Amino acid sequence: MFKSLKEKLTSFRKKVEEEEKQEIEVEVKKEEKAAKTGKVGLKEKLSAVVLDREVIIDENKLENVLYELEIILLESDVAFEVVDAIRERIKSNLAGRRKKLGESLSEIVLTELKATIMDILSSESFDFDEYIAEKLKKKKPLNIIFVGVNGTGKTTTIAKIAKRLMDSGYSVVMAAGDTFRAGAIEQLEEHAKRLGVKLIKHQAGSDPAAVIFDAIKHAESKKIDVVLSDTAGRMHTKRNLMEQLEKIKRVTKPDLIIFVDESIAGNDAIERARMFNEAIGIDGSILTKLDADPKGGTAISISYVTGKPILFFGVGQEYDDLIKFDPEWLVERIFD
Repeated sequence: MFKSLKEKLTSFRKKVEEEEKQEIEVEVKKEEKAAKTGKVGLKEKLSAVVLDREVIIDENKLENVLYELEIILLESDVAFEVVDAIRERIKSNLAGRRKKLGESLSEIVLTELKATIMDILSSESFDFDEYIAEKLKKKKPLNIIFVGVNGTGKTTTIAKIAKRLMDSGYSVVMAAGDTFRAGAIEQLEEHAKRLGVKLIKHQAGSDPAAVIFDAIKHAESKKIDVVLSDTAGRMHTKRNLMEQLEKIKRVTKPDLIIFVDESIAGNDAIERARMFNEAIGIDGSILTKLDADPKGGTAISISYVTGKPILFFGVGQEYDDLIKFDPEWLVERIFD
């Protein structure tokens, strides 16, 4: 059973604090000896201990602590480049800084880690509900395209977003733009029936851009608020897929392109997010199966590598199992 990031950070804290207890005993003995012999002020570190009861954070000690933290983050699906950026920021902020004698270095490092993760997750704030409300004041329909590989919960996520929009009083039409697989059309059709939503579809193998274009025209004629469009995700023919998505973007001019993947996919999801973002540009991500994620690093990494916000988390199979992303909630979930 994999440990969660929270569990690993708790173990990390305990280990560092135990090591510090031993170091404090040594420093106290140094202080007592210095006070007796009068050897005060010879070195900056010793002066800090005697006069201010402070010590300077040792760079070598910090390096050792950060190395352990790196391993924890990498094991928790935080991408290497993200770990490296986090490490350098913490090192820059803490190296040479003073801390009170007895103040926990692990707590200082974890406080910096928490602030750094919060900055990454909050760098591109985006409220989906507010965006829809404001955008619909200016144009209708809105065209939202969902991208991502097959099998990650994309189709179910489209249904969840449809339910959320309908609960907010908006009208919705779906477009079965994954024409590569007949099963994908059937799956989306089943969701549409359950929700009472119109589905625009063509035969399997049809041009997906044409399907989505027809859905937009249908929405215009019926004064429907939002078009939710599925797309193919066949990674074994990546070049064809990206060309197809570029055509969809060019023909249908989406208002939002949302990337969907599993939070449990780890570095695979991170690389896919990077690929889709570089190929066609995404506006945000939705991560599914957060309820099954024992680690917690995927959201941090996707936010960093794409520079785009996480919009929602999927936490189950029901249509209401969609949590609006809140950076503070996720950080507290990790750090408790």
